[in-house]
Amino acid sequence: MFPVSIKGVLQSPEGLVVLMLNERDEWELPGGRIELGETAPQCLAREIAEELAVDVSVGEPLDTYLFEVIPGKHVFIATYRCQLQGGFVPTISHEHKEIGLFEPSRLPANLPQGYRQSIGRALGS
Repeated sequence: MFPVSIKGVLQSPEGLVVLMLNERDEWELPGGRIELGETAPQCLAREIAEELAVDVSVGEPLDTYLFEVIPGKHVFIATYRCQLQGGFVPTISHEHKEIGLFEPSRLPANLPQGYRQSIGRALGS
């Protein structure tokens, strides 16, 4: 059995991709672990509100895959398209080091391939 993490592809009002810098100094999509009794969309809306202090609507699923976080430790990732609801004044939580806003054509090198593919699917590139 693997832990399950629900992640979202979210763009700022200017069309920039929202990423979070984690403790491993890797950029990742916002989102996190699903809790007992939650649906994947409920989990993702809650996690983004906790991590960024913004509201989103969760759209269709983009991808699922098994991700090796560190050697020997795997997490099942499910990614969804998200749409901003209301204003965008993100506030970073204690869970990450930094919020990053990136042009879709200029994603950072230290972004895992699975997240990169989900962004490509969400943006049609």
